[in-house]
Amino acid sequence: MSTLTVLEPEVCWSLLAAEEVGRLAVAVAGQPDVFPLNFAVVDGTIVFRTGEGTKLLAIAIGPAVAFEVDGYDPVEGVAWSVVLKGVAEEVPTYEQLEDLAFPVFPWSATPKGRFVRIRPTEISGRRFTVVADRQPQLH
Repeated sequence: MSTLTVLEPEVCWSLLAAEEVGRLAVAVAGQPDVFPLNFAVVDGTIVFRTGEGTKLLAIAIGPAVAFEVDGYDPVEGVAWSVVLKGVAEEVPTYEQLEDLAFPVFPWSATPKGRFVRIRPTEISGRRFTVVADRQPQLH
């Protein structure tokens, strides 16, 4: 039997803060698109780096975004998912220089000199037990 637990916002933030990779959902030319990216939790917001391109343009045109992170513990057979909805904005250069609390560094060699902040309007999460016969077998 699968057990589903709705997570409190504090638990959602704790799970987000412990992870490094999430998925950003934006609208690009009227179509949904999803981008994996590394991020950090900073003062109750999500911060990530990006370069010139699709993500930055999509955010400038339509700043409403969704951000999702999930995890799975194969030993316990428990999975979780946190979805944050909010408004994305480019972080002004003067804030980047004054605030060294943006611990996000690009993983790829592609230049990513722009910072984006997602200010949440809503956060929700679920934790559930994976059905026993659907759990990956550990060897």
